[in-house]
Amino acid sequence: MSNGKENPHSSNLMETNKAQAQQRLSQVTSHLASSEADIPRGRDSILSKSPDDIVVTCALRTPFTKGGKGGLKDTAAADLLAHTLKSLISRSQIDPSLVEDVAVGSVLPPGGGATEFRAAALVAGFPESTAVKALNRQCSSGLQACVDIANAIRAGMIDIGIGSGVESMSSQYGPGAVTEFSDLLDSHPEAKNCKVPMGVLSEKMAKDRSISRKDQDAFAASSYQKAFAAQQAGNFDQEITPLTNVKFTDPKTDEERTITVTKDDGIRDGITPHSLSQIKPAFAKDGSIHAGNASQITDGAAAVLLMKRSTALRLSQPIVGKYVTSSIVGVPPLLMGIGPWKAIPVALQKAGIGKDDVDVYEINEAFASQCLWCVRELGLEEGKVNPNGGAIAFGHPLGCTGARQVGTLFSELGRTGGKVGVTSMCVGTGMGMAAVWVKE
Repeated sequence: MSNGKENPHSSNLMETNKAQAQQRLSQVTSHLASSEADIPRGRDSILSKSPDDIVVTCALRTPFTKGGKGGLKDTAAADLLAHTLKSLISRSQIDPSLVEDVAVGSVLPPGGGATEFRAAALVAGFPESTAVKALNRQCSSGLQACVDIANAIRAGMIDIGIGSGVESMSSQYGPGAVTEFSDLLDSHPEAKNCKVPMGVLSEKMAKDRSISRKDQDAFAASSYQKAFAAQQAGNFDQEITPLTNVKFTDPKTDEERTITVTKDDGIRDGITPHSLSQIKPAFAKDGSIHAGNASQITDGAAAVLLMKRSTALRLSQPIVGKYVTSSIVGVPPLLMGIGPWKAIPVALQKAGIGKDDVDVYEINEAFASQCLWCVRELGLEEGKVNPNGGAIAFGHPLGCTGARQVGTLFSELGRTGGKVGVTSMCVGTGMGMAAVWVKE
C-alpha cells in the first residue's frame, strides 16, 4: 500500500529509461535522415539497378506491310505471331521451357484470338507448360500485354514471360470487327459515343482543338521523312526479324508466288507538306484528315521478353533495358485522341521524373491531329518525339503497336546514348496509356 511518498529508485529508473528512449529516438532519426539522403531521387532513382528490376532481354518485330497490298497480306495473324515468337527464342537463346506465360495483344480476331495464339506458341517451339492469353485494350493491347507480364513477374506469379502483339488488318479489319450495340447502350449518350468511327471523332477533335490541315500535313510529312531516313540508315534492322517463304498473291495480276519480306513497305520517299495537301479529306468535305496524315492500315507482330534482373544475370541473358512503370487513364470517348496527353504525366509522376528527364518519346501517330495536339499541350521537345517517324509512315497494326514501340525505343536510345524513354498511345473508346523504360 502506498504511503504517498515517491520511491527514489523508481524515479531514477524512469529517468534512465526516458534518457535511453530519447537517445534511441535520436539514433533512429539520424539513421533515417542518412538513409533518405542515400535514396536516389528523380532520374537517378530509375537509373539505379536492383536485382528485382523487371528487365527486357529481347524485343523484336516483323516488318510492317500495307494492309491488302503488302507482303504479309496473305499471312494469318497467328502465323505472324508464330514466326515472331520463334525468332524471339532463336535470338535470345532462352530455353522455351522457362517461359511461363505469353500475353498477346490483338484487337480484331473473332473470339479474341485465344485459341489460335495458343496454337501459335506451340508451333513456335514453346512446350505445353507455357501458358498463353489473348487480350484486347484496343490500340494499347501490345503495351498492356507487356505490362501484364511485368506485373505478373513483379508479383511473383511467374519468373519469365513474353508480352506481344499481332494484327492482320488485311484479313480482319472492317465493319465486322465492331459489335452492334444493344438498345441499352445506345440509350446512354456517352456510351453511344464509344462506337463513333475514329476518323469522324478525330475530325471533330481537330476542329474543336484548332489543329489546322497545314499543321497536320507538316507533321505527317515529317514522319515520312524521318522514317525514310531511318530505314535508309538501317535504324530498323536491329528490331526486325525478316520472313522467308511467304505465300503472296499479287493483287494486280493474281499471280501466286513465294517471297521474302525484310522491311517496312509503307515508308515512302519524297512526301512533303505540299504533296499531302493535294489529298482529299476522308471524313468531311471541309475536313482536314485524310489517308496521308493518319496511321496506315498494316499487318505485323512484335514480342518482348521480360524477367527480373536477377533471373537475367543467372541465365546470362543480355539486358536491353528495364520496365519502370505505366499508367492507364480514361478520357471522353469523343476525345479519344487526347489520351497520351493525360496518360504521360501520370506515368512520369509514378516514375518520379519530369518531362525533360525523358530522352525519347514514342507516341503512336493514330492521326497527325491528335498526336500533334498532345505534343504541343505537353510542351514536349518535338525532336524527342518519334525520331524515326511513326505510324503515319510505317503503319499501326492495332494490337501490335504497343509491343513494337518497345523495340523501336530501345534501339533509338542505344544509337543516341539516351537512357530514359516513354511509350504512349491513345486508345479507342476514350483512353490513354503510357509506360516508362530505361536503356541499359
